Amino acid sequence: MTYEQITLFAIFAAVFALLLWGRWRYDLVAFTALMAGVALGVVPEEEAFTGFGHEATIVVALVLVVSAGLVRSGAVYLITRTLVDSSRRLGTHIAIMGGIGGVLSAFMNNVAALALLMPVDIQTARKAGRSPGLSLMPLSFATILGGMATLIGTPPNIIIASYREKALGESFRMFDFAPVGGITALAGLAFVALIGWRFIPNREDASAAGSGDLKPYVAELTIPEGNKQIGKRVAELTETADKADVAIIGLIRNDRRLYGNARHNLLQAGDALVLEATPGALEEFRSALALTFSDEKREELLRADGEGLDMLEVVVPAEARINGRTAQEIGLSWRQRAVLLGISRQGRRITEQVRKTEVEPGDILLLLVPKDTGPDVIDWLGCLTLASRGLAVTQDRMTWAAIGLFAGAVAIASFGLLSLPIALGLVVISYILLRIVPINELYDHIEWPVVVLLGSMIPLGSALEDSGGTQLIAGWLVQLTQGWPAWAILTALMLVTMTLSDVLNNTATTIVAAPIGIQMAQALNVSPDPFLMAVAVAASSAFLTPIGHKNNTLILGPGGYHFGDYWRMGLPLEILVVAVSIPTILLVWGF
Repeated sequence: MTYEQITLFAIFAAVFALLLWGRWRYDLVAFTALMAGVALGVVPEEEAFTGFGHEATIVVALVLVVSAGLVRSGAVYLITRTLVDSSRRLGTHIAIMGGIGGVLSAFMNNVAALALLMPVDIQTARKAGRSPGLSLMPLSFATILGGMATLIGTPPNIIIASYREKALGESFRMFDFAPVGGITALAGLAFVALIGWRFIPNREDASAAGSGDLKPYVAELTIPEGNKQIGKRVAELTETADKADVAIIGLIRNDRRLYGNARHNLLQAGDALVLEATPGALEEFRSALALTFSDEKREELLRADGEGLDMLEVVVPAEARINGRTAQEIGLSWRQRAVLLGISRQGRRITEQVRKTEVEPGDILLLLVPKDTGPDVIDWLGCLTLASRGLAVTQDRMTWAAIGLFAGAVAIASFGLLSLPIALGLVVISYILLRIVPINELYDHIEWPVVVLLGSMIPLGSALEDSGGTQLIAGWLVQLTQGWPAWAILTALMLVTMTLSDVLNNTATTIVAAPIGIQMAQALNVSPDPFLMAVAVAASSAFLTPIGHKNNTLILGPGGYHFGDYWRMGLPLEILVVAVSIPTILLVWGF
């Protein structure tokens, strides 16, 4: 072996060891490795930062912003609120949630898809009186599987496409992954929904995990002019309220709060529903019925500057300006252009209108304020801010615009009229111009550690390939599989890639395994496509540990899982993935 090969193998071994150790963040490990490669002369200095401008890096960043836009526009609420029901049997619930998660993750980042659906799943479990651990792992696995079906579903597919373009001069298109990835995902989803969830330990003490910090508020939402709910009885909204995990506890008309027979009253424009809900549930219910906040006029004043709205949670100390007074008395709306949405007062019922309720020490207030004015409002009130839970006001007026723009970009990229980065870039610009994604939040939605990981590992992977290192590894694998049938060679490549992906970041695994697959194909004098597809599927199949994929890490706490719980469902699922994908690859792509 040459000096370059020995040095690069040592760098990659150190990267893998440090990632397994887990003491340092993966982006710091990758960037340190890149700098070491440059310092040791195995990565050309002029190519050190080419990975940060690589198409794969750009697409991953754009997909995260587009995903945020779909969430902020209410597009995802539109899907989930009509399909989720806590009264369903667990297997049916897992099948439906897994199906939604799989479809969403095919067209948006699978981490974002899980982050969006996880609170819905936890709330459904709480309402059904069961542990969320019984459904969170299937949901995580479903979102990982769904990402296999399209080019933008998961970073490994994006990286694989860029390696194909380098090897053959043409990238994989949007739905080239669908025949293999889609069929494998469907088989995996069927297993997870029908059989896999039965292997998960049922720990009843985890039933409150992840949801105990969700504080319910008493809040009000108003029926605006022209709303479709006008003329309906309050009781007719119960089904929608139940799906959003909202309790309707009263009705306000002409500043009078109605109880008892309020459920049978016909709704009129200007009526205010009195609700008990968490902030996320309140926003979902508002978006579903196109309601306005507690005072439509105040909401319009807040929106007047066009910069958007923020939702804040604050706790009231004894010395606060609002303590012992109402929001109306201190002029919260006209002095600070803020609206008091709700009050959380543990164990005690609020009997007045929210803005006319005297605030007490220890109350938690839910506020709606103009974008970026939160610190000033909190300081004026003399309250203390709670740790951010990522609360956001849904831009439900832009739901179909967001869906249409994204669908149009996918279609344009699929037909080859524009490259995927350009199409997604145009969607991001449109989302900013339409204020679906506030410009001051644009970079908050990009997962910068992933960008640094990609930008650092791509030059190292290229250097390993240029030095002949990947060809050397491919030669070892070819020798090992000498005389084996085609399916056995692909199986060996998939098993090696899967093993790496279960203990390492799937992006890093793909960067190492994709060139090896190409080199194996060249050594056998066959098309690299089946090898690249095998790597793409295997790199996304990280089901044995909580560290192999960020989705598995996200559910570890809320699901109340132990490290050893994952392999119970993950091992048979990985075996199924290999058994389904190998024949499909040979049938669709061949040699």
